[in-house]
Amino acid sequence: IWKNIRMISQLLQFSFHSSVAIKKRSKVPGVMITQFVKEIPAGKSHPDFSRKPIALTIQEGKLAVFKAIITGSPTPTVTWARNNGDVSDPERYVVSYDPVLGEHQLQMPNVGVDQADTYKCYANNEYGRAIVTVTLNVIEAQLYLFSEQREKATADLKRNLRTRAEQKEKRKDGEVDEKFWELLLSADKKDYERICAEYGVTDFRWMLKKLNEKKREIEEQQSQYIEHLSNLRHIEIKMPGCAEFEFEMDLKDPNAKIFLLKDGVMVPFTTDSDEKHSLRQVGRKFIFSVHGLNAEDAGLYQVDIEGVNVFSTDFKIPAVDFLVKIQEVKAVEREDAAFECVLSAPLPKISWLGKNVALEQGEKYDISVSEDMLIHRLVVKDCMQVDKGIYAAVAGMKSCNAWLIVEGKIKGKKGARKTTQAGGGGEDLIRIAAEQQEKLQKEREERMEQLKQIQAEKAAANEEEKPAEEGTAAPEPPKPKAKPKPKPKPESNTDSEDPGVHFTSGLSDVHAIIGQSAEMVCKLSSEKCDGIWYKDGKEVTTDELKLVKDGAVHKLTVSNCTEDDSGKYRFEADGRKTEAMLVVEDPPRMNQDDLAKFSEPVIIKVGQNAAFKMDFVGREPMKVQWYNEGEEMLEDNHIRIEKSDSHSRLLLVKCQRKDSGEIKLKLKNEFGTIEALSRLIVLDKPTNPMGPVEVLEASASCVEFKWRPPKDDGGSPIKNYYIERNQIGRNTWTKIGNIPGEPHYKDTNVDHGRRYCYRIRAVTAESTSDVFETNDIQAGTKAYPGPPSTPKVVSTFKNCITLAWSPPTNTGGTNIVGYNMEKRKRGSNIWGQVNPPDEPIKGKQYDVKDVIEGMEYEFRVSAINFSGAGEPSTPSEFVIARDPKMRPNFTNRKMKSFMVVRAENSARVNINFEASPMPTIIWLKDGMPVSKRVTVSNTDGMSQLLIPSAERSDSGIYTIIVKNIVGQETFSVEIRVTDDPKPPGPVELEENVPGTLTVSWEPSPDEKRDNHLHYMVMKRDSIKRTWHTVADRLFNNNFTAVNIMPGREYNFRVYAKNDIGLSEPSDSLTWGVFSLNLAPSKPCNFDSAPIFTVPLKTHTTPEKYECYMSCAVRSNPIPHVTWYRNNVSLNTDTNYYITNTCGVCSMLILRVSAKDNGEYKVVAENSLGRAECSAQLTILGMLSEYV
Repeated sequence: IWKNIRMISQLLQFSFHSSVAIKKRSKVPGVMITQFVKEIPAGKSHPDFSRKPIALTIQEGKLAVFKAIITGSPTPTVTWARNNGDVSDPERYVVSYDPVLGEHQLQMPNVGVDQADTYKCYANNEYGRAIVTVTLNVIEAQLYLFSEQREKATADLKRNLRTRAEQKEKRKDGEVDEKFWELLLSADKKDYERICAEYGVTDFRWMLKKLNEKKREIEEQQSQYIEHLSNLRHIEIKMPGCAEFEFEMDLKDPNAKIFLLKDGVMVPFTTDSDEKHSLRQVGRKFIFSVHGLNAEDAGLYQVDIEGVNVFSTDFKIPAVDFLVKIQEVKAVEREDAAFECVLSAPLPKISWLGKNVALEQGEKYDISVSEDMLIHRLVVKDCMQVDKGIYAAVAGMKSCNAWLIVEGKIKGKKGARKTTQAGGGGEDLIRIAAEQQEKLQKEREERMEQLKQIQAEKAAANEEEKPAEEGTAAPEPPKPKAKPKPKPKPESNTDSEDPGVHFTSGLSDVHAIIGQSAEMVCKLSSEKCDGIWYKDGKEVTTDELKLVKDGAVHKLTVSNCTEDDSGKYRFEADGRKTEAMLVVEDPPRMNQDDLAKFSEPVIIKVGQNAAFKMDFVGREPMKVQWYNEGEEMLEDNHIRIEKSDSHSRLLLVKCQRKDSGEIKLKLKNEFGTIEALSRLIVLDKPTNPMGPVEVLEASASCVEFKWRPPKDDGGSPIKNYYIERNQIGRNTWTKIGNIPGEPHYKDTNVDHGRRYCYRIRAVTAESTSDVFETNDIQAGTKAYPGPPSTPKVVSTFKNCITLAWSPPTNTGGTNIVGYNMEKRKRGSNIWGQVNPPDEPIKGKQYDVKDVIEGMEYEFRVSAINFSGAGEPSTPSEFVIARDPKMRPNFTNRKMKSFMVVRAENSARVNINFEASPMPTIIWLKDGMPVSKRVTVSNTDGMSQLLIPSAERSDSGIYTIIVKNIVGQETFSVEIRVTDDPKPPGPVELEENVPGTLTVSWEPSPDEKRDNHLHYMVMKRDSIKRTWHTVADRLFNNNFTAVNIMPGREYNFRVYAKNDIGLSEPSDSLTWGVFSLNLAPSKPCNFDSAPIFTVPLKTHTTPEKYECYMSCAVRSNPIPHVTWYRNNVSLNTDTNYYITNTCGVCSMLILRVSAKDNGEYKVVAENSLGRAECSAQLTILGMLSEYV
């Protein structure tokens, strides 16, 4: 009734404004807006969602909350509703509004399965309405269902999910396991044979027919809920302890329920990646993960949508371990690095990870396995600095990892690839694998012997039972047998010792193409024995196939194979049998004569049509593709493709020159692929001849020059060039005529001092190109080039000065053949030529090496053409021969400013720089010179700091100062020497407030000497039985756990953490809280003003490092916390990352600078009071005494 009243009220409200109903689009996807008026007054607006509620998937019994932020003027009225029910029960649905955050909330405490539904949020004002829809999914609790209603819902929900288990019990003898069909429906075709072998299915034709029927049936069921399903990837171990499978799917109803089953039993899953089973959706891709792998996780996993199976995958965990684990490899840059391991059992493939990323075979990585599948090998090719890190091998549930260290960085340009290889186990691994192979072979032989012994005992027992049955049982009519009984043997001592006829060569699988012949051959040990051929269990007669017996060799010949000839063939003789498969394939095929004719090039002219046709045979469906120069052609106005069962035709309309190229026809079906190649040549006129023109001679008697041929000859070779000449000053062109097809001409009919211009056309058998006109060329008169531009100094060194210039604008009518350079010292009037007189400078840049350090020089350049050297250029500025001054500069921009070193290990810091002149290098530790334990090595462009065996006292900030006469540069790196943290002391639990537990522990012995040490707390209860983290980065020795529920047992673990990693855990005793029937207690008021339980600490941090400040405050209600620096609020400053979690207030400054120095204050306020605490942050600067 309530639902009907609500719907009627909404309809009446809409009808009031129904004069206008304009659909509007919101900036937030999924929001539907209806505007009631044509124009909204200024300053007013219709309702809209600035943040819409998000879909929830939550466990039964938890608190479910939908939150929305709504805008609009006047303020909209907000209501909530659900599709299948109402939200009027105040105990189950709490509607609230937070004026501080501006959030509208719908809260469902202790959410139940019956509340799973589609919910709607309505926002209305006088100008319009906004509606958004959101889904709530509730995961049913698997234990302790307390009400009959939940039990009934559970039974209805799981009834369909138990179908597979019931079908297994009801299955008759001889029927195939339903698990077999579920695996085939999601498997690749290449896996059919393996799955059939596992389940003992031998009739492949029956299997394929039955599978197609089931596919049609399941596709009909899936079509009710699914629009698209593809890219099925079966389950495999991606990371150590984690397996994943994935697929892409589009649901018709986004609210459809998704179920995960293992061996027919429903498995709960969440979107939380920390849980055992989780689902992650990225777009249309669904990724299911299984974490914390153990042997019980193996089985058949299925995904159902509303009870319809969409994907099945079988997870098998191999029982394998590492006999030899991968070892650390040290390689030099450009060298290959190899990791090798040995397994305890053969495995065709293992997973390799590099820096937590799965690796695959390719140009960078070479993954191989030995023939016995025991030795697995990963080769990292062409190692560079980016390749260093941790690499791991994963086999089943076992894994091992090792470091790859890349040394010997090459300065400057990239060095040559090295042919050596680092790492690898060599002969030791081969020996260990051989010993393991012998051990496995011996175990297999022992198992075979045991099996034979058991079979022999069973046969003997059957023989003893037969006489007793013949003496006591009444005679029965003989039953038909599948195999013919052997004839009784004559009673003779020699015959009784004969082992009988056996196969010396059995049948082998045969693959034949339809229409061709196929032959199956086997050989017996005796020529006197006949046999019987069977096909798919039925005897084969000579009327159907050709059967030949040639001595001990028996042949079955199929002369003209058809699809009906496919099947399993068996030959039986004297109680022995051998069998094999005949597979008749029908791949795409072409007639050889048609193929030869198709391969002939098609030659047409521009604007004409080109056609290609090819006949073929092969089983449908056939995929037909046409390509032009490797690019697939699709139908358009210029491309027409005809396809039929027996041929395909390509028609190219109004072809252009650019359409020329290789034409390829590609045919593909399930049995194979075939290609046919041809070529299209579209003839057109050639393009113009090209410049620039190179003048070889311009004398008084001749002009000789050459040019470049056309870029495109139009499909025909250049036969001639047609040339015309014009004498500058005249209006007529003289025809010289055709010359042979070389781009070169020598004109001897010239007048001294005249200037000439030439027109050139390329001539082919098809057509003549457009004209190319040369520049003016002067015959005979000497014309010297003008001066080049003033030389500019490119670089200066003490033994070399490099200069560059531009060519002269006036070349003298001929090409520039070179340059002469001269130099002069300051104070001298004599110019001296730099280059040898008979070796002019060919380029426009020259290195002058004949200089004296410290001397000043000026330079000038003159151009040379066929007439000789021209006027020199304007002299350059005076330049001193000396090395350039360069301020120190660090060349590696990815230097680490923080290092963690394990105690007793070596610490090494390499700093690369460039500077001129050679700088002075100083290393400091915390502002003081480094101790004698530290070794400093300086070379040209690099300085190294080495601590051979680091101790905790070596921790500190190390600063390098690189200084020369030009300037200085500094860099600091913090080295923290530590070790694996020692575990905390005993853990104690105390209940101060009902529903909470205070966890306290003794501090770790390392707490006083490691200021980065903190604690992490994990919790496990008797329901989930999995450990999960409840607190991290705790710098005190206690923590209060909330949501402690009666009737459950709790265990806590406390770890100490530092920059190295985790300590061993310290476990608490089991805490059990039980429900008691106590007298009703009086309500307590826990409200209190804010008080800081842990105040801020004073911090001292170097520049450019991060700073983490935290404190703890206790208050009820939750206070509003504000951070200040020098009494200026920081809450809205994006340079500071501020959080407030469970009363722990923290602030992180990623990169401190001088402006961050000062007093920091935290103020906590609520309705009952105000509290504050403050501390000083001091920024360390560089010491000036060493600068």
